[in-house]
Amino acid sequence: VQLQASGGGLVQAGGSLRLSCAASGRTFSRNVMAWFRQAPGKEREFVGAIRWSGGATNYPDSVKGRFTISKDNAKNTVYLQMNSLKPEDTAVYSCAAFLALATYYSDSYYSNPANYDYWGQGTQVTVSS
Repeated sequence: VQLQASGGGLVQAGGSLRLSCAASGRTFSRNVMAWFRQAPGKEREFVGAIRWSGGATNYPDSVKGRFTISKDNAKNTVYLQMNSLKPEDTAVYSCAAFLALATYYSDSYYSNPANYDYWGQGTQVTVSS
């Protein structure tokens, strides 16, 4: 699976931005697709995930209600819609994927980057105050 993230940029606080992650290669019907972010000097942080089959989503409390993950099956693309952006959302955002062999995964499983087998390059998001 190859992942290509795009859509980053500079936005003012309170604004919105949509990131895209285009997937290619192996079939995706059993994949979980996710977004992570990493700010300078900080650990990689889970931003949200979506199951390709069924579309179930999972978000951490830090972005719940502001960020939304969606997918376009025809385009093999996952989106991260970010609203009400804050300066603390500034980071490099990366998309990732793993093959979902189970029907259930815990929140901690989704949020652990070590569980993801495929990664795309990051896209910079900068939120100015």
